This record gives sequence, structure tokens and C-alpha cells, in this order.
Amino acid sequence: MQSFFIHGPQEVYGSIEVGTSKNATLPILAGSILAKDRVVIENIPAFSDIDMMVRILKGFGLKIFKRKNNLYIHTYHKNSTIAEEKYTKQIRSSIFLLGPMLAKWKEATIAYPGGCNIGARPIDIHLEGLRALGATIDEKDGYLICKGDHMHHGELTLKFPSVGATENLMMASVFLEGTTILHNVAKEPEIVDLANFINQMGGKVIGAGTDTIYITGVKELKGITYRPIPDRIVTGTLLLACATLGGKITLHHCIPEHNESLIAKLIESGCHVKTENDIIEIESTKKRKNVASVVTGVYPAFPTDLQSIYMVFASTGKGKCQITETIFENRFGIAKYLNAMGAKISTNGNTAFVQGVKKLKGTQVVATDLRAGAGLVIAGLKAEGDTTVQHIHHIDRGYEKIEDIFRMISVGITRQS
Repeated sequence: MQSFFIHGPQEVYGSIEVGTSKNATLPILAGSILAKDRVVIENIPAFSDIDMMVRILKGFGLKIFKRKNNLYIHTYHKNSTIAEEKYTKQIRSSIFLLGPMLAKWKEATIAYPGGCNIGARPIDIHLEGLRALGATIDEKDGYLICKGDHMHHGELTLKFPSVGATENLMMASVFLEGTTILHNVAKEPEIVDLANFINQMGGKVIGAGTDTIYITGVKELKGITYRPIPDRIVTGTLLLACATLGGKITLHHCIPEHNESLIAKLIESGCHVKTENDIIEIESTKKRKNVASVVTGVYPAFPTDLQSIYMVFASTGKGKCQITETIFENRFGIAKYLNAMGAKISTNGNTAFVQGVKKLKGTQVVATDLRAGAGLVIAGLKAEGDTTVQHIHHIDRGYEKIEDIFRMISVGITRQS
């Protein structure tokens, strides 16, 4: 079991290019099934979740090769429609496969997906939507056994704007005759990116980024070369790292408007932030203060994926901050470890109350999930003395060697076996 050793405190300086979004790449990989011939995904990030999705696709018989940072997917080979439990239990995003498999192959057998333990993430919205479009879905021995022979276009309203369900239903509808209308859908940039991917292959998706999406069925989709969007959560992580640790950094190849809610909070707290085209510059100040309240929500509200990391930032800010988590009920796992480092955080239901302290002290902590793990790395860099972060396999699911990322902005982190 690997861990990170960190000696703090450290500040950040320099510039870095933000890599490709994991959360955009995963549904695009699933959607590559829809193409009639080769798909090339450029600048593929080296995340364990990406590797696991590729393994699942290879398990279907797809021929996949990686050259440099590009992934070549030959979709005309297929010898199985079963996604095995040994893979799906490790990656929540395996559920994205249902839509494109039913659209292209008319059948899919998928073991229940796994992922980070941050609370209940029911897949009922996915299944209700697919059933509304005519799919038959049976649940047996931990597997979803799905048939799509009698699927048809339709109009449906999601009971919650789920990102995954929006993406799944969008992909499931691309070949259905007529126009499928999805109401109350999620608006995340990753959904817009998936729609762009489908449309460049020859699909007809209109309205991505709004609360209603229209999908008009086409006969087939062609193979293309495509580069997914930059990772807004990695961008946010680096912005919060600078704001927490002190220093000044420049982020290149990012999309500033994807992080508007975070940038607004950072400016309100006293940080200096400047954006231009695909560049964000941030400089922390010693006069930074905590904002009174942060509430997570669906895009464009403050992202739940940055909530744990923001808690680290607030833990050493001046004054109090109330953080309310509205998406997941089990996403305050980082709080007890921050308290062990000297923070003053209490929780009540879905709300955390943070009283800023002057300093943190190094200790041994555990990454309970992906984003909490990234937050604890930043906490270790802020703390005085030595910090060991255990269970860093969670962090590897969403950061491309986080120690290398931080090394590019003058920060030292040691990976230990």
C-alpha cells in the first residue's frame, strides 16, 4: 500500500498546463462504442479510472491501442456484451456503458458499479429513463441484464439533474427514430463535451448545457479524432492549493468559466485572481479571510468535488465558514483528519462548521476518497512538520501523479511503497 510523505509548510510558485478532464473522458470512452469505425481520443490522462474503463472495453472485444498520449479505439470488433464485476466494482463510471451498449448492440449485462464511498449514488434515474425509452432491465445476482430491441424515442423528465443519467440517456437515444426530449437534465461542461463528441461523429444533439436536451436519431455515427476538455476539478484543486499554501501560480489550457463559482469565492476571500482566454493567474494573500457560507449544488453552483478541498482552505482562513453539502450525504470524511491536524471543524447532518486556525500540524492521515485525499495532500503541505497520507490509490483515480503536478509548481511530495 503506497503513501505520500510530505514535509511542510510549503508554498507554490510557477506555471502549469492543466490536463484533460477525467469526468469528460470517461463518458466519451463509453460513447466510442457508438462509432462504426475507429475513434481516436487525444491527450488521454493517465488515471486509474481511465485504465479500468479501457479494460472493460477490451473485455467486449474492442481493439484498443495507445500511442504516446492518444488512444486508438477500433469499435468494429465485439465478442461480448458483459461488463464483469471485477472491473465495474472499481469504477462508478461503468454505468455510462448501458446507454451506448443498448443503442449499438441492443443488449448489455453489467455488474453494479463501485467507486468512492462518499454516500448513496443510486442508479435508479438511469434505469427509469432507459425503461421509459423501451429498454427491459432485469436485476439478478448483482448484475443488470438489459435488452434494447424495442427501444423508441420519448419525452421524459429526470427527477434529479443527474450528470451520469443525462449522459447515459443522451447516448442511448442517438439511433432512436424520431426526437427524444430530456427535461431537467444536468448542465455540466462534461455533458456539453459529450454532445460535441456525438455531434462531430454525425449525431444530432441540441441543448446540451441547458435544462432540456433534444436528440434526433441518426442511422450511424462515424469515427473521429477528438480531444476532451481540460479538467475543471484539477484546475480548482490547484487554485485552492495556491490559495491555501500561499504563493502565485499561472494555469494554462483551462476554461475559466467552468470554475466561476470557485473563483468568486476565492476573490471574496481576498485572493487575487485574473483570467484571460485559457489562462488563470492566482496569488494568495496573508490577509485572506473565510467567506461566511459555501453551498454545493449542480452546475453552475459550487461543485461537490471541490468541497473537501475547500474545507482545507477554510480550516486556516480567518473567521468562520459554514459548508453545506447538498449532493452526497457522506462527504465530510476529511473533517476528522483535519481536526487531528489541529483544525476546528464540527459537523451536523449535511453542514460543516469551520473555525479557521493559524496553523495545522503534520500527522498520519488516510485518504478516504479521491477528493478528500487531494485535500489531505494540500493540508500536509500547509501543516508544520511531517505528514503521511495513506490509501493514495484513491487519489490516483483522479489525478495524474499528483506529486508530479505539484512538483511543477515548486512543491515536494514523496511517494512511498
